[in-house]
Amino acid sequence: MKKALLIFISVVVIVVCALIAYLIMWPVPIKPLVWDAPMPPGYVGPHEVNTKLAALKIIDLGAEEGPEHIVIGKDGKLYTTVASGNILRMNPDGSKQEAFINTGGRVLGFDFDARGNMIAADAVKGLLSISRDKQVTILTDKVYGDTIRYADAVVVAKNGKFYFSDASTRFAPADWGGVFNASILDIMEQSSTGRILEYDPAKKNTRVVAKGFSFANGVALSQDEQWLFVAETGKYRIWKISVNLRDLDIASDSKLAKVVFENLPGYPDNLMRGLDGKIWAGLVKPRNPSLDKMMPSPFKRKLSMRLPRALWPVPKPYSHVFAFTEDGTVVADLQDPKGAYPEATSVTETKDRLYIQSLHAKGLGWLSK
Repeated sequence: MKKALLIFISVVVIVVCALIAYLIMWPVPIKPLVWDAPMPPGYVGPHEVNTKLAALKIIDLGAEEGPEHIVIGKDGKLYTTVASGNILRMNPDGSKQEAFINTGGRVLGFDFDARGNMIAADAVKGLLSISRDKQVTILTDKVYGDTIRYADAVVVAKNGKFYFSDASTRFAPADWGGVFNASILDIMEQSSTGRILEYDPAKKNTRVVAKGFSFANGVALSQDEQWLFVAETGKYRIWKISVNLRDLDIASDSKLAKVVFENLPGYPDNLMRGLDGKIWAGLVKPRNPSLDKMMPSPFKRKLSMRLPRALWPVPKPYSHVFAFTEDGTVVADLQDPKGAYPEATSVTETKDRLYIQSLHAKGLGWLSK
C-alpha cells in the first residue's frame, strides 16, 4: 500500500514538473517585445455605451459568413469579401447573390480603379487587379525585394496610385492558420512590423510610405488626397500620414505623421469614407484589461501562447463602429454591448443605408438611415 502511494506521488510530481517545464520552455512562434499599454479609457465621452447597433437587419448570405469589406461598385452592385475566400456580388437589397470570384487566396480589402477593375488586397497573394471579365493579375507581391506577407486594406487615389497596408511582415496568414490567427500572433508579439505601401501602376513600382505600425490595418484618403488615415490595430490608434512620406519609421518624430486617435476603447480595423466628409471606423474587439496588463511582460505573453487556444486572452464580443471628421471629431457612435453582430470592422455608407462590415458574422448587417 505504501509502495503504491509512493509510486502515485512520484507520477504526480513528474507530471507537474513536465507541465511546468512545458509552460516555461516550450517554443512559441512569437518573440514578444515590451510595450506599456495605456490604461483602457472605458466607454466614455463620444464612445459612451449605447445600443444603436442592436436593431440591425440581416441579409442572409446562405452558407457564407464574414462580410469583412463592402463596396458599392461602379455597376451599382454590392460587393463583399467573405471568409470562404469568395467575393460576393448582389443587388444592394441582397437579392440576386452570386460568387463574383475566388482568387484562391483571401481578399480582405478592395476598391475600384477608374476603369472599373477591382483592386484587391489579398492577404495570401498580394495586391491584385481583377477585371470585369474576372481576369486576375498580380500587380505586386514584393517591395524592395521583400515579400508582402499580409496585404490587408487598399484605397485608389484619383491620380491612379494605390495605397495599401501590409499588416505584418512577421506573420503571414498562409503560414499561421489564417488571417485571424496571424493577427493575434502579431499583436501579441508587438514587434510593430506593419507598413503602408504605394503602388504606381504607371511605373509598376512599389514603395514603402511608412513603417513601424503594430498591425497596419484600414486605410482611407483625405478629401484632398494628400493624407492617409491608417488604423494601427495593435496599439489602439488611428494615424494621419502624408502620402509623400518615403520609408518613414513612425517611431521617429515627424510633422507628416501624427496620431488622430490614441488609446481607443477597442481595436480599430477598417476605415471607410462615408458621406458628408465622414470616415467610418470599426472597433473589431473591445479592450481586454488582462491582456493590456500582460504587455510589459514578454514572459507572460509567451506563457499565454502555450495554453490551449480556448484560453488565449481574446477579448469578448462587442459590436462597435464610429464615424469621425478629418480633424478627429467623433460625429457618430453605434454599439451593441451584447455583440450579437460579432467583430464589426467598419461601415459602408450609402444615401439610405449603413452596411456593417464584420469578420465573422453569419449575415450582412444593415441599418436604415
